[in-house]
Amino acid sequence: MATTMITTLERSSRAAARGLSDMSIRNLFIIPTVLFLIVFNIFPLIYSLGYSFTDFRASTNAPANFVGLQNYRDLLNDPYVWSNFAITAKYVIISVAGQLLVGFGVAMLLNRDIPLKGLITTLLLLPMMLSMAVVGLFWKLLYDPSWGVINYALGLGNFEWLADPKMALYAVALTDIWMWSPFVMLLSLAGLSAVPKHLYEAAAIDRAGPFYTFFRITLPLVAPILMIAVIFRTMEAFKTFDLAYILTSQPTAELISIRLYKMAFQEWQTGRSCAMAYIVLIMVLAITNIYVKYLNKVKER
Repeated sequence: MATTMITTLERSSRAAARGLSDMSIRNLFIIPTVLFLIVFNIFPLIYSLGYSFTDFRASTNAPANFVGLQNYRDLLNDPYVWSNFAITAKYVIISVAGQLLVGFGVAMLLNRDIPLKGLITTLLLLPMMLSMAVVGLFWKLLYDPSWGVINYALGLGNFEWLADPKMALYAVALTDIWMWSPFVMLLSLAGLSAVPKHLYEAAAIDRAGPFYTFFRITLPLVAPILMIAVIFRTMEAFKTFDLAYILTSQPTAELISIRLYKMAFQEWQTGRSCAMAYIVLIMVLAITNIYVKYLNKVKER
């Protein structure tokens, strides 16, 4: 009976009066969505893929000449591009690892009965609700060597975080950790709340210590949720642009997305920038695929 109600229309409904069938109503909702995806997602991907095999420059009226895989070869043989990839990899590792540790640690603290738990959780979620530009400008003031709060709190004097080549990347990663640790915390709280309470009760009866309980019960059951958080944050960290662009201009903090922006909109190497975008896309897909395979292994345990 439930199936009949879902797949057929009531005779007294307006759709039935207009002669609309179930297939027509389904198409009425699906076709606009498919067209939207084709126009705004699939078509630009195919269009840019075609440009990646040309020497097209958007700043000139010269026709695009087909160069085959030359753009890909030049990029893969460019040591400067590999330096950008190395910087990005370092940034992703620091940022994602920091978010995982901070987010999961805060979730463990909140996974208990404490006063004003709902209010505290809501306040901790505020950073991820802010705009990247706002966060970048806010932390740029905090890092300021003259009146920044961070130097005053740590007693560092006029230390220039964003102008120091060795510290600029760490400063950007720290800002990203502050902004997106609440995302990991939120997922971790969902995973921790789903752990059966009777497992902890059984561990307490067996006089298991907190170390044993954490590594044998909590961490294995929350691991799939943590892997999902790592997958999402890794993909987003690879695409980080505005935060790093606003905070610093140091070459040691030039992520691959910034290099891609400069190549496309400052040097106007449109064809080559399209090729670089696809190289980044392939790398992100490869890393994500590794994560997903590991996630499936964790779920099978």
